[in-house]
Amino acid sequence: MQDLNLTDQWRQSYHIMPEQGWLNDPNGLIQFDDYYHIYYQYVPESATGGKTHWGHKRSKDLLHFEDCPIFMSPDFEFDRDGVYSGSAIEYQGKIHYFYTGNVKLKGDYDYIYSGREQNTVHVVSPDGLTIESRSVVIPHQAYPAGFTDHIRDPKVFAHDDRFIMLLGGRRADHHGSILLYQSKNLEDWQYMGEVLTAEDQMGYMWECPDFFSLAQQDILVFSPQGIQEQDYQFNNRHVAGYLIGSMDWQGNKFTPQRAFKEFDRGFDFYAPHTFQDAKGRRILIAWFGLGDIKPEYTNPTIARGWQHCLTMPRELYWSRDNLCQRPLPEYQQLRQKQGQADFTAEQSLSIDLEQAAFELILTWPTSPQSFEIRLRQDTFLTYDEKGILCLKHGPSGYGRNYRLIQLGAINQLQIFSDASSLEIFINDGLYTMSTRIYPQKDQNKISIQSSVDGSIQYWQLGQKEG
Repeated sequence: MQDLNLTDQWRQSYHIMPEQGWLNDPNGLIQFDDYYHIYYQYVPESATGGKTHWGHKRSKDLLHFEDCPIFMSPDFEFDRDGVYSGSAIEYQGKIHYFYTGNVKLKGDYDYIYSGREQNTVHVVSPDGLTIESRSVVIPHQAYPAGFTDHIRDPKVFAHDDRFIMLLGGRRADHHGSILLYQSKNLEDWQYMGEVLTAEDQMGYMWECPDFFSLAQQDILVFSPQGIQEQDYQFNNRHVAGYLIGSMDWQGNKFTPQRAFKEFDRGFDFYAPHTFQDAKGRRILIAWFGLGDIKPEYTNPTIARGWQHCLTMPRELYWSRDNLCQRPLPEYQQLRQKQGQADFTAEQSLSIDLEQAAFELILTWPTSPQSFEIRLRQDTFLTYDEKGILCLKHGPSGYGRNYRLIQLGAINQLQIFSDASSLEIFINDGLYTMSTRIYPQKDQNKISIQSSVDGSIQYWQLGQKEG
């Protein structure tokens, strides 16, 4: 299996992915003692999921990663059915992790209202590699009344003179919610109430909560399940996004000031996790996948013994009165064999690239009325006179059909292609679209037709090593 995986043409060259098995949510992202530590949900023995561990890679530059041993496994009664998602914080020279220990009781249960325990567990490590202590700090039985058995994904951070823990939850009335706890010492936690509860059509469960302030804006992040689909947004089974608003730290309530917005409008993006590094950057990494995608689409790598990867790390920044995303400048180190060309309204442009890993930057001095860009085997990115940007796949999407964004204008696209993925940054990251693709070998040609003149820069991207 290992030898087959390492020669697989769909294996990524610059994304974090498992050698074999299943990967999902990023967890415990932190920079500590010169290393970035990236943990993730991991099932090494199965490409379709199961009892999750925390896989682990570390890096000094978020570009070249070192494989580390599995950090945590479901070894205890309080997490015997999975070491679920969580976060990390540095305190007194050590890393403190918080995660959900999942337990499914045997018997005739619905596992929504009964039969499941989700314990909040505290782990201490001196170095991010070894574990010093591991214990339950909020047992399942201590959660407040009015909720189902689904309360999970602790995000812990410091605020003023206390520590804050956010937990995602599913209320008994099937509305998503975010719970807030506080502590002085990371061991004793006090429930302070619900930060925010879903209105109708905003989802029955809110997973993976996160919170940060950026450019004097308070931003609450979560991944709602069951949100009502609309024409140009919320088209995936589960989505991930954020609210911009105001956090009242006296009353422990969040007041939204704008509508919920998705981070990504493609097919494969969920459970984003953020952290701030030593440079002061707010960095986001997400699961480059999604649960419950069948019967709409699938990932053919299951037959090859692996499934999923993580997105590129992205910096979140505030621009044009919006939260935007951009690839880290570290990825420019992968650039090789630069090319540049112009295209005109009268003549289309075709470029044959040598490999699947490449970067494109397209610019238009004035917004086109329309364009069509063909990527790889049969993926099309089109824009029309109504201002609709469409990402559409052929057979290489394995059931992924199309996703739409309504734009007022478009002047710039930055596209990252890897062996089996595309990440598209639109108008300097005002919007993004991320998708997995599984083309045949040597399908690396791109073509551009545009209603107005423009230009393209392109690079082959070298494979990261070590």
